[in-house]
Formats: sequence, C-alpha cells, structure tokens
Amino acid sequence: MPIKIPNNLPATKTLTRENIFVMTETRAITQDIRPLKVLLLNLMPKKIETETQLSRLIGNTPLQVELELIMTKSHKSKNTPEEHLISFYKTFDEIKDGNYDGLVITGAPVELLPFEEVEYWDELCEIMEWSKTHVHSTFHICWGAQAGLYYHYGIPKYRLPEKLFGVFSHRMEIKNSILFRGFDDNFNVPHSRHTTVLREDIEKVPELEILASSKEAGIYAIAAGAGEQIFIMGHSEYDALTLESEYLRDKNAGLPIEVPKHYYPDDDDTQDPVVTWRSCANLLYSNWLNYFVYQTTPYDLATLKK
Repeated sequence: MPIKIPNNLPATKTLTRENIFVMTETRAITQDIRPLKVLLLNLMPKKIETETQLSRLIGNTPLQVELELIMTKSHKSKNTPEEHLISFYKTFDEIKDGNYDGLVITGAPVELLPFEEVEYWDELCEIMEWSKTHVHSTFHICWGAQAGLYYHYGIPKYRLPEKLFGVFSHRMEIKNSILFRGFDDNFNVPHSRHTTVLREDIEKVPELEILASSKEAGIYAIAAGAGEQIFIMGHSEYDALTLESEYLRDKNAGLPIEVPKHYYPDDDDTQDPVVTWRSCANLLYSNWLNYFVYQTTPYDLATLKK
C-alpha cells in the first residue's frame, strides 16, 4: 500500500522515480480505507531532504499511511523556502485537537546547547506532553531521542570527546524484540552527533528497555512501556550521500572534521561511499509501523485518550 502525502510535495517525484508507491490526497479520498495517521515533526534545517528520506521509509510498507507535516512556530527555518513551508507544513496549534497513530520527532543541529536554551524547547515540551494522550506511538530520532529521554525521564546528555561520525555496527540486546524482527545479528547505522546518553542512566529507569547498542556508538535503541515511545540514537533514514555532504561542508569550510568511519572503502574519501544500512532502515520503520502502530492502534482514534 502507498504513503499518502500532500499534493505536489517535492518528495513525490523522487519517490516515484524510486518505484515507491505514492498516493496523493486527491486519489486517496476515493478509497474506503482507514489509513494510519502519522505526524512528522521536522526539526531539521533542510526540511525537504528530511521529509523525503522519512517518506521513503514510511512509504515502503504494506500499509496505507497518511503523512502530515508540522514545524515549530517558535523557530523560523532559514534553509527551506517559505513557500514550501506555507504549502505543506502546519503548526502544532493547527493539529493539537486531533489524534494520531504515530508521531516522528526528528533530530536537530542544536545538540551542543543545553535543552532549555534551544529556541523552541518550550514548544517541543508541549508537543511531547501532548503526545502522551494524543499519539499511539512516538518515534524519536537522534537529538529528538535525547530530548524525549530528558523531558520524559530526566536522562541527561553528555558531550563526546569528538564527533561520533560514520557508519557503525550494532547488535540486538533483546533477541526477541519485535522492533528488530528480521534483523541480522549485526547491522549498520549511520551516526552524526556530538552528544550521547549513558547506559547507567537509562538502566535506572524501570520503564525503559535498551533494545540495541554498538561497541563504538553506544546505546542505539530504547523502548518505553509497550512501545508507546521509541528512542533511536542514529540516522537510519540517511541517504547514501548525506554523511558525505556533511563531511565536505565542514572540510571545505576549514572546520575540524574527520573522515566518517566505515563509510568509504578503507576510509578513503577519494572512493565512493558504500551503503550498508538501507535494508535495516526499511525494516526498522516497517516494524515500527506494523507492530507498534498498526497492530495495536484503535480503529477510532477518538478513543485514544490514555
């Protein structure tokens, strides 16, 4: 089944070229199917790039998904055309009276700031609190995961000695976790961050369970309760050239940046990077949508109040 996205969203052409079944609003309203309602809170500066990456993964399932895009009103994006934001994005005030099967909260390039100093922190806290009663399962990514762990459970983030940058091997800690059903014993995930959370802090919270980790990258996946909240520290959604784009941006600007680890063959940046995480990324999102959203969400979202 397809992902339903707004008419004329730029991601439509990209996904169609990749043979991902996309359905526009016009066509979807003619079908008598209750689609999954998924909200994407896009905190990334390059919103078109991020919404395309996540639409690609969310749309690669047998389920019909209606994707709705929101942004913070307390921060004005400088890297996305104003006309795109007006056409395709809403603010929290415009959707807060609704209920949703799923919510994705992206990362953001603000990790070196204390949470409370982030321009839209109060607004994000309001959304995260609202998600507890209006969303069946919330999927947090990278800084979004750190923000969620801090807000909901008081878990702090810590600055790393150097940027964690590259593609790293991970393993499941809970072998029968349905979030990782179908995964190999070892799987790869891209990371690009300056901060982390510590195992000992997470293990102090009985509601949280560590699902997967990496010897090099640390904790990767955490679940709360029966999956009402999922926290993912890496960027499985990254395209083949996302890490390279970040690397060359900083390198060309004369900033201190190391070659992303395990990304180029032999860590040689004169060679083309090799994608080793795409299959796991697709499986991660399809498992979340199937087992934590579709299989357990109520048909009538009006009954979602917890």
